[in-house]
Amino acid sequence: MKLKRCASLILVLALSACGSMRQYQAESQGAIDFARAGKPDSALAVLESNNSDKDLLYYLEKGQLLQLKSDWSGSTGAWLKADAKIQDWEDAAKNSPDKLMGEVGSFLINDKTRRYDGYDYEKVLLSTLLAMNHAAAGDWANARVEVKKTHEREAIIAEYRSRAYEKDEAEAKSRGVKTTFKDLKGYPTETLDDPDVLALKNSYQNAFSHYLAAFVYEALGEKSLAAPGYRKAIELQPNTRILEDGLSQLDSKTSKRGMSEVLFVVSSGLAPARKSVTVPLPIYRVGLTAMSFPVIRSGNDFAPSQLKLDGRFLPVSTIASVDAMSRRALRDDMPGIILRSTIRAVTKGVAQKQLNDRDNNASAIASLVLGLVSVITEQADERTWSTLPAQIAIVRATLPQGMHKVLVPTLQGQEAFDIKVSSPYQIVPVRVMGNQVYLGKTDLSSVVLDTVVTESADAMIQPAKPKKVKK
Repeated sequence: MKLKRCASLILVLALSACGSMRQYQAESQGAIDFARAGKPDSALAVLESNNSDKDLLYYLEKGQLLQLKSDWSGSTGAWLKADAKIQDWEDAAKNSPDKLMGEVGSFLINDKTRRYDGYDYEKVLLSTLLAMNHAAAGDWANARVEVKKTHEREAIIAEYRSRAYEKDEAEAKSRGVKTTFKDLKGYPTETLDDPDVLALKNSYQNAFSHYLAAFVYEALGEKSLAAPGYRKAIELQPNTRILEDGLSQLDSKTSKRGMSEVLFVVSSGLAPARKSVTVPLPIYRVGLTAMSFPVIRSGNDFAPSQLKLDGRFLPVSTIASVDAMSRRALRDDMPGIILRSTIRAVTKGVAQKQLNDRDNNASAIASLVLGLVSVITEQADERTWSTLPAQIAIVRATLPQGMHKVLVPTLQGQEAFDIKVSSPYQIVPVRVMGNQVYLGKTDLSSVVLDTVVTESADAMIQPAKPKKVKK
């Protein structure tokens, strides 16, 4: 009787899920295409048309698209709504973690039925990008609030992940599930065993978040708080000259009349998409079963290696790879994904066998429907914050206040901008998407598109003797 009720529940949930599971990568592609073409308003229109329900992903994507337009208040407003949803997750992670670790729909139907709470690196980057928004608009006090939140968020994630991994291990042991992603025949294991992925301590801490925190503290004159931020950035991305300089020159950096410390945050490309791949998995009591798992293949986006500022070349130092962080997150999550997939396969297989054993037409039809629905709903969860950059790099310069010319290389040339520097500490966001460059505009850093230069990008990145950066 219990199995009969289970079979009925699977059928009801599966049939309802068939029409409700989002094909998120297909949805987001239209917005991405418009953003890459320099049409953020059209990208926002596509986003609105695809989201009648305003969920976490909607606000994450909206904030990023509005940031491209330098709509700081709109971008910050959208991201604060996303942040409120992340804070709900944090409250649950601290007070009721077991409720987050097991959801009936994901065990019976598909991981797509799970509430999307954002991946750990997305949670951290959200507070970091909020800090950058505030700082770019000259609101250093609220930038400080966000960098402090970043530290607290990392601690909450670390504690929750420790509990979640222990629970998954115990559950897998009790059910006899020993398969790892390396045992999945046909799964591209090299995407998760990449050296860039294995080099990461975890999926959510990154040097950019901690460097930005240090820069904010430095701008506010809190050098005792800035120093630990620079040290943490160095720990996460060792042997990087610009990070080491941030720490070693901290005490010597004093505000000079008419001069500014300017931090260019150069974000390039797009975070890699999650795709669903189907591989056979041997399941006890069920046999060889076709199952779907997420896979992330590293992108090949263009990233500038230098900027040209007032005629001199400055090296661009990549200090955070969203590409690698997203794959590290998947690597760490795979044991839980395999566990849930195995439980689904066993539950569905046993339910279908029970229906087949009942010798009547109704059970035969129900078994057929269950088999078909199982095939349709066996899809990996492809949801992810798709408008995040693939790489985040920085350039730092001490500049006299006034107007300056910046040239940013693209795939087919370079774009020139005039920027106004008028604050002792200033952040200038730069986003490169192939041939498109978005450069942040604020009252403190009014940026005017000057011209598109047609010389090749190769010509731009051939300075005589650039300053070497340690790798």
